[in-house]
Amino acid sequence: MPRSRHTALFTLITVAALTLTACAEPADPAGDGSDKGVTKGKTPTTDVVSKVRKDEAAAKLLPAGVREAGTLRIASSVGTPPGAFYEKDGSTPAGADIDFADAAARVLGLELKREVASFEAILPALGSGKYDLGTGNFGVTDERRKTIDFVTYINDGQGFAVREDSELKKVTDLTQLCGLDVATGAGTTFEVTLQENLPRCAEAGKKPYNVKTYADQAAVWISLQQNRTDVVMSTINGLRYAVSQQEGLRFLNEFKRLDVGFAFKKGTPLAPAFQAAVNRLKEDGTYDRILKKWGTSESAIETSEISPPELK
Repeated sequence: MPRSRHTALFTLITVAALTLTACAEPADPAGDGSDKGVTKGKTPTTDVVSKVRKDEAAAKLLPAGVREAGTLRIASSVGTPPGAFYEKDGSTPAGADIDFADAAARVLGLELKREVASFEAILPALGSGKYDLGTGNFGVTDERRKTIDFVTYINDGQGFAVREDSELKKVTDLTQLCGLDVATGAGTTFEVTLQENLPRCAEAGKKPYNVKTYADQAAVWISLQQNRTDVVMSTINGLRYAVSQQEGLRFLNEFKRLDVGFAFKKGTPLAPAFQAAVNRLKEDGTYDRILKKWGTSESAIETSEISPPELK
């Protein structure tokens, strides 16, 4: 197939996959990947942000210069529902990450200047000062804490999904993946985990698994649906959402839990204010309303923390 026709076909498939995953109501009441209560083809539109009011005590924790400017530059990774994806217009970001960031900003009396950026580019850009904060379901790991500060707002983590015909039932050890093709997002903790554990297959006398990374989340699911990969490793919430919206797939199991947070340059003076903002959202009920809207109530945390140790 000529390159131009192949590119066009891939574009059509990608758009179809994004429409499938992004334009549906991501409720998962059972917490098991089922689609009970889900109305496919609709995006939740409940307004859980506009009524949030400024909290003076939290706002006073901001640096004076930030309070005076009244704005912050935020980079958002978009493409993995229910965290962040595009509305049907193809340009308006929506999702839990978007709501949490916007709500926290309202508590602090700030306006966010949002720019969409690729997941793998955001953390380095924070270090260079291009952005003030970033969102993208960034899991808090000890390695990342060396160069990034986090303010936690949910608990998510790592898990797996497969096609219905897969013989895999539950992955409790990565050597169970030996000999398989594993799809995951580029620059993620999943890629790091898979690469770090790859030698264990040889140690066990097994054929190594093959890690296939994709910058586009839609491409991850296309690879699974088209039998080019055998299993997907991704976020727990993202997996449960996706399998509830696509035929022939099933959520396998949770593998590891991780705290997720707003990401900042190491040593940021913004962290205490955002921590106070998240905790204020918990107090006034906005926090629970956001989780309920996106079907992720099981990801609630008791209190926001600044760069806590990685969950083991």
